[in-house]
Amino acid sequence: YFLTIPDLLNYWLTGIIKNEYSIATTTQLYNPIERDWSTKIMNKLGLKREIFGEIIMPGTKIGKLLPAIAQEIGVNSEVVVVAPACHDTGSAVAAVPVEDDTNYAYISSGTWSLLGIETPEQIINEMSFKYNFTNEGSANGGFRFLKNIIGFWIIQECKKYWDENVKSYSYDELTEIALKYGPANFRIDPDDLRFLRPGLIDDNMPDRIKACCQETGQKVPETPAEIVRGVIESLADKYTKTIKMIEEITNRTINEIYIIGGGCRNGLLCQIVANATDLSVFAGPVEAAAIGNLMVQAKSMGQIKSIAEGRKIIRKSFDIKKYLPEE
Repeated sequence: YFLTIPDLLNYWLTGIIKNEYSIATTTQLYNPIERDWSTKIMNKLGLKREIFGEIIMPGTKIGKLLPAIAQEIGVNSEVVVVAPACHDTGSAVAAVPVEDDTNYAYISSGTWSLLGIETPEQIINEMSFKYNFTNEGSANGGFRFLKNIIGFWIIQECKKYWDENVKSYSYDELTEIALKYGPANFRIDPDDLRFLRPGLIDDNMPDRIKACCQETGQKVPETPAEIVRGVIESLADKYTKTIKMIEEITNRTINEIYIIGGGCRNGLLCQIVANATDLSVFAGPVEAAAIGNLMVQAKSMGQIKSIAEGRKIIRKSFDIKKYLPEE
């Protein structure tokens, strides 16, 4: 049988084979138009259709815990296993704390940045192909129309080099010195392939950034403060361009941005994104994937009526910071 890792975990817990929708849509084996497995792709790859199971929606009660598992972990064997949005970003986006149906974009921010919107139907056209967007399943059975962008990976790799060769910094310290430095004098494309590889001693991330600036005729940054500030501003520029792409593809105007995940703790990033996009930015919750998972389970078990209701609860339960554009 074909099982993704979360599907395999659900099988080990229940003994029942199912394929959850949000993770199935990311396999490249799903047809978003027919909303089923793509037999055409399977045939091209020589895969047998019978190894692929039924696709279930987030919130489906898969079954009860296997008695041996229940005994091992010390819980009642009547405990029901519910499929959340098994793709972590699918669960994270379910926790976006919107209060109404305003046209908003979300950024699931961490090592990567997943920037997009939620739509009831897939968006597949020449522009979405040109701009390299994807349609991934959402917790409500629709789609997360999004673009994958590098996130804090570049700063993480810079920090690794500095910690070992210059000075050990905390992320808060890096943010603080970048804030004090002020606007940077360079920009990079965070998605440049040179920044994807892990840094090495003789091929480290700070040196790659410097080489990129030298090649493009920009001022070469020297200090950690300058580099971090420039990377954050470059990310904000990339987000701004991506939002404009979404507006062009969908013919809708984005009014607000919600940053969720670990990156929302970086107040400098949130403020610079607000400034760059000229939009209000709402930051939080940090543990969005876990919270969205719980919310889908709560809906399945009748504790809440809808994801919209759950999002209002999240808005009231967590410290959601608002950043307004500044001059």
